[in-house]
Amino acid sequence: MRSLLTAAAISLAFTLFLTPVFLRLFRRWGWGQVIRTPESVHNPSHEEKRGTPTMGGTIFIVGTIVGYLAGAFTGNNPPTISGWLVVWMMVGFGAVGFIDDYMKVRSQRSLGLSGWRKIVGQILVAVPFGIVALNFPNAWSQTPASPYISVFRDVPMLSFMALGPIIGWLLYLAWVSFIGVAFSNSTNVTDGLDGLAAGAAIFVVGAYSLIAFWQFNQACAGGGDLAPALQPACYDTRDPFDLAIVSAAFIGALVGFLWWNAPKAQVFMGDVGSMAIGGVIAAMAILTRTELLAVLVAGVYVIGPGSVILQRLYFKLTRGKRLFLMSPFHHHLEMRGWSEITIVVRMWIIAGLLAVSGIGFFYVEWLSRT
Repeated sequence: MRSLLTAAAISLAFTLFLTPVFLRLFRRWGWGQVIRTPESVHNPSHEEKRGTPTMGGTIFIVGTIVGYLAGAFTGNNPPTISGWLVVWMMVGFGAVGFIDDYMKVRSQRSLGLSGWRKIVGQILVAVPFGIVALNFPNAWSQTPASPYISVFRDVPMLSFMALGPIIGWLLYLAWVSFIGVAFSNSTNVTDGLDGLAAGAAIFVVGAYSLIAFWQFNQACAGGGDLAPALQPACYDTRDPFDLAIVSAAFIGALVGFLWWNAPKAQVFMGDVGSMAIGGVIAAMAILTRTELLAVLVAGVYVIGPGSVILQRLYFKLTRGKRLFLMSPFHHHLEMRGWSEITIVVRMWIIAGLLAVSGIGFFYVEWLSRT
């Protein structure tokens, strides 16, 4: 428990008190937000945000790493391969977003990496993650990830390796890449209003921290004190406590960052931040063996891209008509006259309800086995 509290506290202090220092550097380097023309036309209030320091995701990425290491070593729980894999996805996806942001800032246009180049960059991060995650077994032969599709835990009949090692590995890596790309880009689409993505991520990653900690106490091997009496419902997750530590550090960093990012934002996270959030969610879903459950836990990040897809389909089917005034959905609400703070807070509420619902289903599944 000391590791969890220390990791969260150090990360929180880092982003809460050092963000103003970073902002002075960002202004000196000219890292100002670039606003897309359609946004400024349809939402004039967005024009006021032009020039606000961006790429703030680098702040909570660094804060998470500092807090994670401090928490791990303070509590005598050295980092494990599982924790480093979460850090890899956070930093790797954040690096893709950083390149995109930097191209926009340098050219002062809202055109950075093309969509396909982003996806290629994300795959280049996800594939090494997948390879490492299926290796490095511990003393109980547990690897960080598994070659199964999972809901609350691995589903035995949904094994990629049942199709043979070559096809199985290819399908497994494609699955891991899909999860990473999907959550990274969906978080990026959701990041359109001050504090929306960061506040929602606190609920989502908070849910995963609780799931990982619960798995630690109900672990099949090397877990908490309750594990021996609960073998029928135990979890075969490697390093669940370390996953709880790194996610707690990420939550603390996001809370401190949200102080400066909440409406009216003094700093934007940029693609570097939104993609890093997506990377953490994807990594936690894979490593806690709850990949399909993540659709519910992180359901708030499905609303935005879902509305974009529906908008495009409806536009094509009706030959020019629009289902929403503007997509993603939060911009539709803006066009309907909702204030930014109202949209953000209500989306936070939705994020909290979906995350709690995911935890509830996770717990009910455990009860059904006991």
